[in-house]
Amino acid sequence: MLKLIAARLQQGYRTIGYPAAAPTLPERYRGRPLLAAAADSAALARAMAKCPTGALRATPDARPALDLGACLFCDACARECPDIVRFSSEFRQAAAKREELIVTPDRADIPVALHREASRLFGRSLKLRQVSAGGCNACEADVNVLNTVVFDLGRFGIQFVASPRHADGLLITGPVPENMREAVLKSYAATPAPKIVIAVGACAISGGPYKDHPEVHNGAGGLLPVDLFVPGCPPHPLTILDGLLRFLGRL
Repeated sequence: MLKLIAARLQQGYRTIGYPAAAPTLPERYRGRPLLAAAADSAALARAMAKCPTGALRATPDARPALDLGACLFCDACARECPDIVRFSSEFRQAAAKREELIVTPDRADIPVALHREASRLFGRSLKLRQVSAGGCNACEADVNVLNTVVFDLGRFGIQFVASPRHADGLLITGPVPENMREAVLKSYAATPAPKIVIAVGACAISGGPYKDHPEVHNGAGGLLPVDLFVPGCPPHPLTILDGLLRFLGRL
């Protein structure tokens, strides 16, 4: 017993200070991208050609635009044309509307994630059923990390439950292949109303690298109404946590 107490004292307090204190992120972390207001058309074309999902594109006035919902944060475009695209350390990227995930040179603000009805209903207690719909387990792993002592998701009244019948909503990861279509629909039907749907990761938002494959439904939005989009491949646990807290009006 004394050894356990000594080990606990040596470990100290492990839970991060966020949201009361700003988090510390590694230097190589790739957060919300920043785009140049003016770009050489040839250079932009080269950067677009490097994008594996077509997330980076040109607007009608030949300026860059990047879809966070499809971006894999692979950094290929930034390495090809650093004068056009660079990734910041901004981890607050979740949005309540799909169109707010489109980054342009004029749109540098943090996207709005607040859902007023969800905040009213679930602001103090939110139970989620996580559905892994064909994911590679990267997003699933970062969702699971939120239950560790470092992030301690339960301190905000947010918990994961074993059955959709006990949940207030679904948190979906993966591109939703055809073999998971029925499972996703049945999980949604089993969740009592009012309910919410959260899409975590590029695959769940847009299909990711599997977009438009004949066996894939391009994420949760192809089957269900999505209330919160959390971009990334995978999203950092802080991005998921921040998205949930802003969604519920806790920040």
